[in-house]
Amino acid sequence: MSLEIDNEVISKQYKPFISSILWFSILALTLVFIALRGKAPWLIDFPEEWVLPIVLVLNSFMDRIVEFSGEFFRGMSAALEIPMSAIRSLLSWLPWSVSFFILVSISFAASGWKLAVFTAVGVSYILGVGLWIETMNSLALVAVSVPLAVLIGFLIGTAGFLYPRAERAINLTLDALQTIPAFAYLLPILLLFGFGVVVGLIAGVLYAFPPMVRNTLLGLRRVPEEVIESGLMSGATEMQLFFKVRVPSAARQILLGVNQATLAAFSMVVIASIIGGSSDIGWEVLSEMRKARFGESLVAGIVIALMAMIMDRITAGFANRKPADDNFADKPFLIRHNYLLITVLGAVIIYIVSLMYPALQSWPKAFVFDLSGPLNDAIDYVIIEYANWIVLIKKWAFFYLMLPIKMGLEQVISPYSWGFQFTMPLKLAYGATALILVILAWLRGRQSSSVMIGLLTIILFFGLTRMPWPAILLVMTFLSWQLSGPKLALTVLAGLAYLLLSGIWPEALLSVYLCGIGVALSFAIGCSLGILASEFNAISRFLRPINDTLQTIPLFVLLIPFVMIFKIGEFTALLAIMAYAIVPATRYSEHGLRNVSHEAIEAAECMGCTRWQLLMRVKIPMALPEMMLGLNQTIMFGISMLVIAALVGTSGLGQMVYIGLGDGDFGVGMSAGVGMAVIAIIADRMTTAWSKKYEENIGGKIN
Repeated sequence: MSLEIDNEVISKQYKPFISSILWFSILALTLVFIALRGKAPWLIDFPEEWVLPIVLVLNSFMDRIVEFSGEFFRGMSAALEIPMSAIRSLLSWLPWSVSFFILVSISFAASGWKLAVFTAVGVSYILGVGLWIETMNSLALVAVSVPLAVLIGFLIGTAGFLYPRAERAINLTLDALQTIPAFAYLLPILLLFGFGVVVGLIAGVLYAFPPMVRNTLLGLRRVPEEVIESGLMSGATEMQLFFKVRVPSAARQILLGVNQATLAAFSMVVIASIIGGSSDIGWEVLSEMRKARFGESLVAGIVIALMAMIMDRITAGFANRKPADDNFADKPFLIRHNYLLITVLGAVIIYIVSLMYPALQSWPKAFVFDLSGPLNDAIDYVIIEYANWIVLIKKWAFFYLMLPIKMGLEQVISPYSWGFQFTMPLKLAYGATALILVILAWLRGRQSSSVMIGLLTIILFFGLTRMPWPAILLVMTFLSWQLSGPKLALTVLAGLAYLLLSGIWPEALLSVYLCGIGVALSFAIGCSLGILASEFNAISRFLRPINDTLQTIPLFVLLIPFVMIFKIGEFTALLAIMAYAIVPATRYSEHGLRNVSHEAIEAAECMGCTRWQLLMRVKIPMALPEMMLGLNQTIMFGISMLVIAALVGTSGLGQMVYIGLGDGDFGVGMSAGVGMAVIAIIADRMTTAWSKKYEENIGGKIN
C-alpha cells in the first residue's frame, strides 16, 4: 500500500518535469521547421495537391437538394407569408396610441412601474424619430419567428430529454448552428426559399431556436426528484407527469429560453434585411449604413436596441415572477386575469377615442425630431479636432501590436515602421533575453510560464501567419491532451485537419490573428470593468445599459463610427470586434464575483483580509471558472463579428463567407463558415476543459 502511494507521489512530482521536456522538444522542433522553410516551403504553405475538393462537393450536394426539393420549400415560403403579412397588416393598422398602451401595460404586468416607464420612454423615442411603421414591420418578423422558434425549440428539447441517444446529435447540431456565422447558413436558405420577407423569417427561426432547446433541456433536468415522486404517488400517467408536473416545475427556465430566443430573433433583424429587405427597421439601418450616414444609421440602430431591451425585460420579468399561491386558482376570473382585462378594455377605449382624434391614429409629423444631424456633427468634430491623435493611435496599434503578431518582428521592424533596422545583434539580444526569461521561470518552478514565454517568443519573432502548420498541429494537440486527455486531442486534431484539407488554412490563421487580438484585449478590459462593477454598484448601474445597447444594437451599426473615424482597415475591424466581444467578459466577471459564497468571504474577513486581499486572493480565484465562461463567450462573440468585419477590408474566413453570399457560391461560403465553427468549437472545448481542470485543482486544495 505504501509503495503504491509513493509511486503516486513520485508520478505527481515528475509529471510537470516530463511535460516541460515534451513542450521544449516541440518548441525545438518548431525552430527546426522554421529553419528548413527555405528548402521545404510546404512546411509553411500546405501543398495545394493535398487539398480535398470540399467546395465542389458542397456545391454539387446543394444543387441536388435545390433540384429535388426546391418546389417544396417555395411552397413552404408561400404558406409562411400568410401569417407574416397578416401580422404586419395588423400592427400597421393599429393606432400608435393603442400599441403604446398595450406595450406599457404588458411591461407593468411583467415587472412593475419601473419597466413600464422604461417602455414608455423607449416607445416615445421610436415615435419621436419617425420610425414607427418600420419598427412595426420588424416587430411582425419577430412576432412570427419567436413563437415558431419557441415551439420548435421546446419540441426538440423535449425529444432530447426523453431520448438520451438523440441528445448527442441535438447538441452537435446546436453547436454548429450557434458557431457557424449567420451569413453562412443564409446561403442555403437563400437558394431554397429565394429572396423575400419569409427568408428573413426562416433565418430568424434558425438563429433563435437553439437557446430555447438548451433551456428546455436544462429546465426539465432540474426538476427535483421529490416533485416527480409526488406526481407518481398521485397516480399521474407519463403524459400527465410530463405536462402537469415537469413542465410547470421547469417553467421558469423555459421562459428564460423564450427570453433568449426573443433577443436572438431581434439580433437577426438587420441580417434578415439583406436577403429579405423591405420597409422595416433592419432595412433602414442597412440602407443608411451603405450610404455611410453615421447619424441616420445609429438612430435606427438604437430603435432595434430599445425594442430588444424592452422585450428582454418583459420576458425576463415573466420568467422571474414568483409562483402564484395555491389558492390562486380558486379566485374569481376577474381577479385572476385582471391585467389582461384592463389591457383589452383600455386598448378598446383608446381605439374608439383615436377615431375622433387623428393625432392618436398616426404620430404627427410636426412632433418628429431629427437626431442624425447632431450625431453627424459630433463625429465630424471628433475627426477634425482629434485628427493627430486618431492617426497616432492607429499607427501605434497597427505597427507595434497587430503587425508583429501577424507577420513577426523579423518582417515588421524597419526604419519606416519602427525607426531603426532589426540588425543581427538586436536579433541575438532578443533571443538571449527570451532564453534568460525562460530559464528564470524554470528555476523558480514555474514550468508552465517557462513554456509559455518560449512559445510567445517564437510567435512574436516569426509571426502567427508564418508559423509552420505541423508545429501548430503539435502545439494544439499536445495542449488539448494535457487539458482533457486523448478525446479532446483527437477533436482538436480533426478540426485543424479540416482547415488544412479544405484549403482555408491561410484564411483561418488570418481570422485567428485578428480575432485573437480582439478577444485578448476585450477579455482584459471587460474583466477589469466587471471587477469594478462588482465592487461599486454605481459603476454596475452605469455599465448595464451600455452593455445592453452593445449586445442588442445591430452589428453593422458598430462599424459606422469606427469606419468614419479610422477609415477602412484591420484596425477598424479590431475595434468593432472589441466593441461587441467586451460585453460577455464584463458581465460574466461581475456575475462570478458577486456570487462568490458568503461563507468564504466571511472567513477571509475574519482572518483580517483587506478589501484588496479579499478581491485578489479570494474572490477572483473562486470566480475564475465563471470568468473563463466569459472568455468562452467572448471568443464566440469575436468570431461571429468576423463576417461583419469583412465589410471594412479584412481578409480571412469572414471575407470568404461574405463573398460566398454575394456570389451565391454555397461551397465557398459554407466551407469557410464551417471553418469558423471549427475554430469556435476548438476554443470552446479547450476553455471549458481548462475551467474544469482549474475547478478540480481548487476543490482538491480546499478539501
